Amino acid sequence: MIRILILIAICFSTLATYSQNNSKKLSKKELKEIISQVTNLLKEKYVFPDKATQMTKLLNKHLKSGVYHSFENPKQLAEKLTKDLQSITNDKHLRVFYSPKSQRGAKEITAEQRKKFEQQMVAMEKRDNFLFKEVKILDGNIGYIDFKGFRDPKHAGETVIAALSFLQNTGAIILDLRNNGGGYPQMVQLIASYFVDDEPVHLNTFYNRVEDKYSQYWTLPYVPGKRLPNVQLYILTGSSTFSAAEEFSYDLKHLKRAILVGETTGGGAHPGESFQINENFKVWTPTGRAINPITKTNWEGVGVIPHIKTTEKAALVEAQLKALDSLNTVNKDPFRKEYYTWHIETLNAVKSPVKVPLAALKKYVGTYGRINILLEDDTLYYQSGNDEKLKLTPINQFAFQYGELTDVRMIFSIKKGEVELTTKNVYGRSDVYKKNKN
Repeated sequence: MIRILILIAICFSTLATYSQNNSKKLSKKELKEIISQVTNLLKEKYVFPDKATQMTKLLNKHLKSGVYHSFENPKQLAEKLTKDLQSITNDKHLRVFYSPKSQRGAKEITAEQRKKFEQQMVAMEKRDNFLFKEVKILDGNIGYIDFKGFRDPKHAGETVIAALSFLQNTGAIILDLRNNGGGYPQMVQLIASYFVDDEPVHLNTFYNRVEDKYSQYWTLPYVPGKRLPNVQLYILTGSSTFSAAEEFSYDLKHLKRAILVGETTGGGAHPGESFQINENFKVWTPTGRAINPITKTNWEGVGVIPHIKTTEKAALVEAQLKALDSLNTVNKDPFRKEYYTWHIETLNAVKSPVKVPLAALKKYVGTYGRINILLEDDTLYYQSGNDEKLKLTPINQFAFQYGELTDVRMIFSIKKGEVELTTKNVYGRSDVYKKNKN
């Protein structure tokens, strides 16, 4: 599907560079030929033949009534044709472009030039780590991968394998597809294969109308490294999640293998390509469609709807909370439950910042052995000796996060009128300090 995105980008780029003074107004004969060429192409290649028939009737009706004769230049005609076609299909991919030969360039690239260009593209993608931007382990032993595209596994496969291998001991994994524009269905196939057993699972089918051919995609019976069929899986989605990223989300959602968190995706499920119909016009038309084996349909025009709807910005924290809560529920070991509860409390404080009354903050101010607790602008700070001051962020009315360290807290308590400070880490170690008397 990456070809689709490239072609769309080229088409829109061409559209943006059109001169406002295009060629002379088209004659009736030229208009008739253009409408004939557009409708013949759609009847032959558009993914839904019945829709192609409806579009043909509409364009011919407008041609006969003189609607298209009022436009001053070919660019305006292309825009009107696009609007008319989309009024029948509601397919935002389907477009007509004014693309004269003079603007496209007369030379066709050779096979050797194409090969060199493809090599340069692979080299560029490699420098960009095949759009894998971040791989890390979040608090609570939750894996996280942020990647912006599903690149060709022939080149990007090793990067995927390395990322998933790094996270093989995590209790849950979050895949961030909020800004993933799609790519190759073969990469969807590879990544999905890691999250199921070795028994192949039917992911998706693509129908190509031009070839009248169905292509099925199943998970792979073998993948390098360790499979993760039991790890909890969460997928972050947004309005920019598109094409193959939507397919991945849609497939795993309906296989009940992942929980989707975020916003509804862009809604592009129909692969296609651009066709030059004459010297001056081209049409970009969907020629195929995805068919999910479970739903028997796809996400075209409606997007993939997440299980947990929230803003793109809030999606990561929501997914972390959902993962931690689930791990805490299924785990029976008291130590592990305390570990998950600790991180749930921290994230809840991030989600909804805690406000501690100023009177309480003032009670905590003082010296505890070598530790100084200071109050500046209604905010507590920790300082040991002459070390740098660190901000204390409230988790609740009594517990505070120590600087940026989410696994350490300062906990204040008042016993018999005396204030105590307990420093505690997520693994249970704690030290108690009494407040020095003035």
